[in-house]
Amino acid sequence: MSKKLKIIRSSTVPQSLDSFCNGVLKELSQEYEVVAVSSPGEALDKVSRREGVRTIAVPMERHISLMNDLRSLWQMWRVMRRERPDLVHSMTPKAGLICMMAAWLARVPRRVHMFTGLVWPTSTGLKRRILMATDWLTCACATHIIPEGEGVKHDLLSHHITRKPIKVLGYGNVKGIDMEHYNPALFSNVSHQEGFTFVFVGRIVRDKGINELVAAFDRLHEDYPDVRLVLIGPREDDLDPVLPATLERINSGNGIEAVGPQSDVRSFYASSDALVFPSYREGFPNVVIEAGAMGLPSIVTDINGSREIIIDGQNGVIVPPRDEEALYQAMKRFVEQPDEIAAMAQKARGLIASRYEQSYVRQCLYDFYHEILNQ
Repeated sequence: MSKKLKIIRSSTVPQSLDSFCNGVLKELSQEYEVVAVSSPGEALDKVSRREGVRTIAVPMERHISLMNDLRSLWQMWRVMRRERPDLVHSMTPKAGLICMMAAWLARVPRRVHMFTGLVWPTSTGLKRRILMATDWLTCACATHIIPEGEGVKHDLLSHHITRKPIKVLGYGNVKGIDMEHYNPALFSNVSHQEGFTFVFVGRIVRDKGINELVAAFDRLHEDYPDVRLVLIGPREDDLDPVLPATLERINSGNGIEAVGPQSDVRSFYASSDALVFPSYREGFPNVVIEAGAMGLPSIVTDINGSREIIIDGQNGVIVPPRDEEALYQAMKRFVEQPDEIAAMAQKARGLIASRYEQSYVRQCLYDFYHEILNQ
């Protein structure tokens, strides 16, 4: 029996492996020897148990930390030299930089980095230049680059981050969605409250457009007192806080319900009428795919990923980012045009299934592995 080829999958924190590789590593291990590498944590142990693969802990900081990053690079290089993988596949920014450099130094033959989003397009000054330089270095050390969507691909090429061939797998999403799990029929008994309910799922931070969302909702609530906004997700007051006035309005509870992070958001989708997701930047937002699978139309901003999932006027509406007035008008349209929104809702699930069904997305990845491992 021939020896299995070895693949290392890596992310900065184990939660990313837990989320994005759920079931993938187990399927890959039927054909390959699979090793998962990330910072230590309970989630890494969970990945090992669930996926049945070996894991290696290499501490990595999410933010720039020169001395810690050099230690991470040294440890990662030792892992590469010891494991001698045939392919290394990293995701998330810091793991990409550390893994691609270490794999290049260790002469790993196939070095794949997946860009699930770019931070520098919304950054300025020195921080922007540093972030662009680190992405350039990641690409320079990689042999294959996978952007999560055409928008990310365009940004990488137009800003000269790389001139290497870039391949978008399928329609761009790297996770896919289990259409049976995200099925509104499972929640047919969930009750709707009176009035129109918008739901937001994500971190309650400035970059997600929460300031504009709350301001727009405040105006809408004055016109339609029975309209509701449900906010699902954690606050990050130390990293990217919202305005004090926004936080005060959220805490007032007048039409806004902040429920914090939830392990299962399907019942919230089922009890809502539309997703509103006014983020400033994304790679490929899974919440928009989830909401569509649950039959919800969406209001999204004209950014990477969101504008690829939503076809304006068919399964949702696209508005400019950072534009409170445009967001208010779109939300008002959703409340005032029930027939139009019902037609969008009817199309939402079918459009998601045709592009992002989980088995199709995974097969695109497996076909890519076969292609480059047989070169």
